[in-house]
Amino acid sequence: QVQLVESGGGLVQAGGSLRLSCAASGSTASINAMGWYRQAPGKQRELVARISSVGMTNHAESVKGRFTISRDNAKNTVHLQMNSLKPEDTAVYYCNAATTSFLPGNYWGQGTQVTVSS
Repeated sequence: QVQLVESGGGLVQAGGSLRLSCAASGSTASINAMGWYRQAPGKQRELVARISSVGMTNHAESVKGRFTISRDNAKNTVHLQMNSLKPEDTAVYYCNAATTSFLPGNYWGQGTQVTVSS
């Protein structure tokens, strides 16, 4: 089993920045791909960014050039640097981990709220 704990959410003005972190514990050697999802009120959960075990990344078109995903395998952490935030980025952000290269995996964090005011 893998446990994921997110941190770093909060309230920020439009144009500001936040850095989300996700710490994994438990059977971390089994983790392959990791990613960040978000879910806004009344909307489906969507993939924001993903990173492979060797650091290859993909970002959703809506966040390209503004968000950057990274991971530190030695510390079992994954981060999401969010710059130039917009009100439409407001959502609960979830960390996800998979034992394969495919997302979503079986492991989810509890979520962290990001609110961007205009």
